[in-house]
Parts: sequence; C-alpha cells; structure tokens
Amino acid sequence: MNSKPQTLLSFDYGLRWIGCAVGQTITGTASGLPSLKARDGMPDWQQIGDLLKQWQPQRVIVGLPLNMDGSESEMSGRARKFANRLHGRFGIQVEMADERLSSFEARGDIIAESGSRDFKSQSVDSRSAVVILESWMRR
Repeated sequence: MNSKPQTLLSFDYGLRWIGCAVGQTITGTASGLPSLKARDGMPDWQQIGDLLKQWQPQRVIVGLPLNMDGSESEMSGRARKFANRLHGRFGIQVEMADERLSSFEARGDIIAESGSRDFKSQSVDSRSAVVILESWMRR
C-alpha cells in the first residue's frame, strides 16, 4: 500500500444489497455508508457514481466472497464482475479483498454495540464493508 494518505471506498457486494464504507489510510479506520439496493446484483450505477464523486477515493476495495477453504464460489465471480464494471465505468483503481467471515464479524459488532439481535440486513452489509476495508488497510 502507498504511504501517502488515501481515501478509500469499499463495497460488500450482494444480490439484494451492496454494503458501502469509506475510510482513510491515515487513521486506518472506516465508517459505514447507507447500503445500496441491488436487483439481482445490479446496482444503480448513478448512486455509485455519486458516491465516487462525493468521496473522491484513490481506490475502491470490493469484498471477494471466498469459500472457507479459499476456493471461489459463484458469488466470487459475480463480485469480480462488479469490480470490473466499477473500473470500466469510472476508471477507478479497484482491488479485491478476502471477505470470509466479514458478515459474521459485522453481526457480532452490531450485537455488541446495540445489545440486540434485531438488526436490518442493510446495516450488516455496510458494517461488513467497514470490516472488509479495515482488514484491507491492516494487511
């Protein structure tokens, strides 16, 4: 990773919701943004363009949903396709990051913070994007 401070966006790709987070390499922390609605994995590209314009990230990190043994799944291919489209449409540098157990960790974080197991999937998706981004920055 570059030592110059960078703003980054991350996406936790899903078929119904795409979690989003923004972070800074100078602090190594990220914050969740509202999840984006998707239709069978297709986002509203205008919303993504608006996020890129607002935050002006130097790169985007997309979670790669691997199986526990490290092999790729059908969702891995779809997440890669999403990442390729991000790069193709917006010319932004995109990297993939292993997201194994990010949703599990996100649910645990939400339960620990709220004391409740009653949470919406959208909040899990954006919290997963935070986990993905912070893990990528620590590597």
